[in-house]
Amino acid sequence: MAYEHLQIAQDGAIATITINRPAVLNALSRATLDELDTVLAEVRDDARVRAVVVTGSGTKAFVAGADIRELAEQTPVTGRSYAQRGQRVFDAIEQLGKPVVAAINGYALGGGLELAMACTFRVVADTAKLGLPEVTLGLIPGYAGTQRLLRLVGRGRALDMILTGRQVDADEALAMGLVTKVVAFSSVLEEAQTLAADLATRAPVALRYAMDAILHGGSLPFAEACAYEATLFGLVASTDDMKEGTRAFLEKRPPRFEGR
Repeated sequence: MAYEHLQIAQDGAIATITINRPAVLNALSRATLDELDTVLAEVRDDARVRAVVVTGSGTKAFVAGADIRELAEQTPVTGRSYAQRGQRVFDAIEQLGKPVVAAINGYALGGGLELAMACTFRVVADTAKLGLPEVTLGLIPGYAGTQRLLRLVGRGRALDMILTGRQVDADEALAMGLVTKVVAFSSVLEEAQTLAADLATRAPVALRYAMDAILHGGSLPFAEACAYEATLFGLVASTDDMKEGTRAFLEKRPPRFEGR
């Protein structure tokens, strides 16, 4: 189907989602989030898609934040539901069950950085700037930015970025563990798609369970997390992909995973 604020392209097992509002630096409006929610459900249920790339259109921004006009209209009642809506969409990215690579081609600020942090990997252009500047608007991050940044970079760095609202460049973001890889602007989308293509060759069920073990297990006490991991290990050991992967290793050939 056609979308007003997104562009969708599929190349083999890779789906690329482009936030397409360059006139407003790809700001996330309610309508954009609604479309993104719909697309995520489609790629989640499409067995042909094994990895996803998310990027922004144009040369200036990945996503420069939420739509400020919409933010300015919020009340104490509507603000809570507004934040929860964005959180649900970004949770759908994190819990997609398939790797999602953010190709950060420019500014990733506010909701844009929150979107990127929900992705599995973040490939960033060397010219990009990242930050959560909500305090400069009298707000705080509302799409789980306080929580994901804390978990990615630690309490001290999260407090620094959120309370000052300052932007960090690509090299600082890499040094603090906020992003996965820094590349030249001209190759950021290609690098993200190459990573996604590599991930798409892995066993889909094993990838899904490994991500689940990290995301869910990370919130459990260590002993419970280990028990959860063992359960998932037992489940994945029953798959055809496990049999194919071990057989291919012993036969010294590339595996052919079917996602079963």
